[in-house]
Amino acid sequence: MASNDISLADSSTWNTGIAVELEPLVRRVLAPNPSPYTFTGTQTYLVGRGAEIAVIDPGPTGTGVAGHADTNGEGHVEAIVAAAGEARIVAILCTHTHRDHSPAARPLQQATGAPIIGCAPLVLADDGPRADASFDPTYAPDRVLVDGERLAGDGWTIEAVATPGHTSNHLCYSIVQSGALFTGDHVMGWSTSVVSPPDGDMGAYMQSLQKLQEREDRVYYPAHGPQIDNPRQFVRGMMGHRRQRERQIVKLLEQAPHEIPAMVAAMYKGLDPRLAGAAGRSVLAHLVDLERQGRVAGSGDIWTLT
Repeated sequence: MASNDISLADSSTWNTGIAVELEPLVRRVLAPNPSPYTFTGTQTYLVGRGAEIAVIDPGPTGTGVAGHADTNGEGHVEAIVAAAGEARIVAILCTHTHRDHSPAARPLQQATGAPIIGCAPLVLADDGPRADASFDPTYAPDRVLVDGERLAGDGWTIEAVATPGHTSNHLCYSIVQSGALFTGDHVMGWSTSVVSPPDGDMGAYMQSLQKLQEREDRVYYPAHGPQIDNPRQFVRGMMGHRRQRERQIVKLLEQAPHEIPAMVAAMYKGLDPRLAGAAGRSVLAHLVDLERQGRVAGSGDIWTLT
């Protein structure tokens, strides 16, 4: 995992529960769920300043989901409703269904009557340590958007941009009027996104990055970390970073067969030990992609060149 010179020490400058205007059509409300995996927490975005607004990534609930521990989202739904003020929330959109993004959709719907719209439902039992959160089994959208589909409100139009890879159901959302793109966990402002098999797919992730590289969005608003003002340059750097990781893996396997923990130790110098499992998932995603290309083979825990 690579950070962009931003540390959790900066999180003291990020206030939770307060609506911060980023541009005329966009406000941000930060959820109180900071961690080594979420940086300062999940950022919920309010789109629109007229009578109707949309909410993107309502975040965690603070009550836990399906027996999981508390997700540190206490009071976040109330903060979203307060930020909306007199405006009516007419759509609740989720980029994907990890537990730091979508669980608050249901209580926010109960509070406002707004439909849940956006990514398809997805619940998988992952077979490894996560770098973010497990899937949200409570997510039940009223309407699923496909690539290019639009949703309009008072003074704004949101278009879905399918970006599978981090998860197979991941969507980004663009504001047609302003050129802003909400990138969820596909492109984050503080760290590379973890791609964790079996659902995470490195080949699909790279294709989705290429898709964004070919767009002309003005600014990215990620779910974690600061906004990205140089989108195409940023994405180009992300793609280069992933290719570098792939080259590192191939070089290690040219020397000798390897297990993933040994690859992580060689590739991620100075990594926070708490993130070693997550780094291993991304290495596995690269290996699965290379295996699909016929370049490597796995036998048990051992990986070799073919």
